[in-house]
Amino acid sequence: MQYKDYYKIMGLSRNSTQDEVKRAYRKLARKYHPDVSKEKDAEAKFKELGEAYEVLQDPEKRAAYDKLGTKWKAGEDFRPPPNWDEGFEFKGGGFTGGDAGAFSDFFEQLFGRAGSRPTDRGPHGFHVRGQDSHAKIYIDLEDSIHGSTRNISLSTPEMDVQGYVKVKHRSLNIKIPKGIKPGQHIRLAGQGDPGSGGGKAGDLLLEIAFNSHPLYRVSETDIYLELPVTPWEAALGAKIKVPTPEGSVDLKIPPNSRQGSKLRLKGRGLPAKTQGDFFVVLQIALPPANTERAKAVYQKMQQELDFNPRLSLGVKSL
Repeated sequence: MQYKDYYKIMGLSRNSTQDEVKRAYRKLARKYHPDVSKEKDAEAKFKELGEAYEVLQDPEKRAAYDKLGTKWKAGEDFRPPPNWDEGFEFKGGGFTGGDAGAFSDFFEQLFGRAGSRPTDRGPHGFHVRGQDSHAKIYIDLEDSIHGSTRNISLSTPEMDVQGYVKVKHRSLNIKIPKGIKPGQHIRLAGQGDPGSGGGKAGDLLLEIAFNSHPLYRVSETDIYLELPVTPWEAALGAKIKVPTPEGSVDLKIPPNSRQGSKLRLKGRGLPAKTQGDFFVVLQIALPPANTERAKAVYQKMQQELDFNPRLSLGVKSL
């Protein structure tokens, strides 16, 4: 996926006002509109211009894009920095109110798609409910296993009277429910935009993601551990101590275990109506042949063991 420099596409500096963004778009749209333009690749340039404008004309998308920083160059391979979108608060059902399907993979990776703004009618006319706010927060695996209370910081973009995008910050104390999974949401009633005409305030929806863990990975309600074992532990079997999020346990490795074999500890995954499991995935670690003694051991194995792992491929050892 290639990085797109939206400011370069529109010929703008990063401190341009929103009015300058609009003026630049109107000028370039006339230049590259496929119906009238004689420029080479006008249609592609017009589409690229529309994508840049979709981002820079909207204070929320622009502030989110600016959060990526300035070290990227147009056209270079790009991956969003880890947790780049943490705590970034935006309105409506998603980052974009446009037709995201018409935009690039770069755009889709950052902004996704949008929903709609809810309204309700009251007994004395229209009461417009405030927009819901959305943000992604990252928690630790242990927060989900035990439940916790966290203080989170949210950043909300606004446009000042001069037309510049500014970011304001707020902090909230929230309760992390036990057993919450990545992709699920915590709804905080009344913490979104205020309503108008006496309408209710919108809600704040916090999408949950997990911080990367040095030992474990999570899939739905199951937790996985890649466990290094020696060749003799895998071949002969062993009883070893294994770390889990709730303390170490004794685990029996069956004889003749293979690389990638999975051993299950039932009910030691994420808390849920149907409790998740804890899976140990065996990774056979080979001792280095970095001493004469170690080399001699490997040579003896080579001489005494009739073993060719490539027999199933139809090839023989030399």
